[in-house]
Amino acid sequence: MSDSVNAGLSAGTIATQAARMRAATRAVMAQFFVNGAAFAAWGVQIPDIKSRFGLSDFVLSFAMLVVAGGAIVAMGTIGRWATRVGSARALTISGVAYAVAVGLVPLMPGYAVLLGLLLVLGMAMAGFDVTMNVQAAAVEAQGGRPIMSTLHGMFSVGGMAGAGLGGLAALAALPPWVYPAGIALMALAAIAIGRPHLIDDAPGRRDATARENAPAQDDAASGKRRQASAALWVLGFFAFLGLICEGAMYDWASVYLRDVTHAAPQLASYGYAAFSTGMACGRFAADPLRRRIGDSRTLAASAWMGFAGITLAVCLPEPAWTLAGLLLMGLGVANLMPFFFLAGARLPGLRPAQGVAAIARWAYTGMLLGPAIIGGITHHANLRVALMIVAAIMGLIAAVGIRQVSRIGR
Repeated sequence: MSDSVNAGLSAGTIATQAARMRAATRAVMAQFFVNGAAFAAWGVQIPDIKSRFGLSDFVLSFAMLVVAGGAIVAMGTIGRWATRVGSARALTISGVAYAVAVGLVPLMPGYAVLLGLLLVLGMAMAGFDVTMNVQAAAVEAQGGRPIMSTLHGMFSVGGMAGAGLGGLAALAALPPWVYPAGIALMALAAIAIGRPHLIDDAPGRRDATARENAPAQDDAASGKRRQASAALWVLGFFAFLGLICEGAMYDWASVYLRDVTHAAPQLASYGYAAFSTGMACGRFAADPLRRRIGDSRTLAASAWMGFAGITLAVCLPEPAWTLAGLLLMGLGVANLMPFFFLAGARLPGLRPAQGVAAIARWAYTGMLLGPAIIGGITHHANLRVALMIVAAIMGLIAAVGIRQVSRIGR
């Protein structure tokens, strides 16, 4: 009798845990979706900002630099803050700030005030990005099944949906504040509804007990910090390289298709579309692959596919081959950051929020510098040579980086 009761209780507990993890997965998925939509809402507003304030390209690029700079600066404190208050609470606070900032952009009365808001936007964007990845890593770890790449795929879907809604708003000639306000309200609703289902990882009594016993653990802690520091440099370096490649593709794929392959003007924009389509498909396909062949093999296959894609585009600079290469490149690059964030959450001697924030800082820097590096090389040589260097970087990641990253946290 007791055995059957225990079995019933055990089955009930398992069912309750499974339901809780499904709810947590849906909640985090919603955060990724609205993050992508909000990011698109910011991007869609850039041309309006330029015309409203009469900005030159140089002054406009400074506004975009403020957003990126705010994100990079915030990375230094987000990990510690999220560790102290818990990633669920930090995600909620930063997500609300991000949504409100996006909604306020068209209401700014002057360029100087706009720059102040964009600084806040960049910081909130970084906080939301880091904490949702910490939550994603926690849900994957507790749920016992791969979901990280699928969640990043939802970010891509959110970006496409946000951009599509922006286009519809422009066609309908709505007032400029309506579209970003709608995206902001959607994000706030997703954050409010999802908050009760997020995993609470705030410090508890065990952390207080650990602090009381800290003197007896100093030597072990010191060793773990040294191990974490070495692993962080390795992981951060390859995250930096990976985002140089990704950022370069976003900004230069269409230019390459137009100027190097001499594609027709109406075809040139398909370069960005091919890369973005590859990114979305690669992310949704990765988690089933991880379940079948494991993380390391999936990541290695992705990296080599990216290398093959950009090499194809460089070696055969014709529109059809280049589009195929950009699609392959998107499929390959798609899963670098999801895996790097997972590895960051597993860094020995660091809390997940601190590890993810540190990797995100390297990644944001690569994303910021990548297009500029490619532009500089293009100025002194040409775009084809610049993308040859991107191919070499992808080859380095595939041949060396994947093995190093796969060892972290094992």
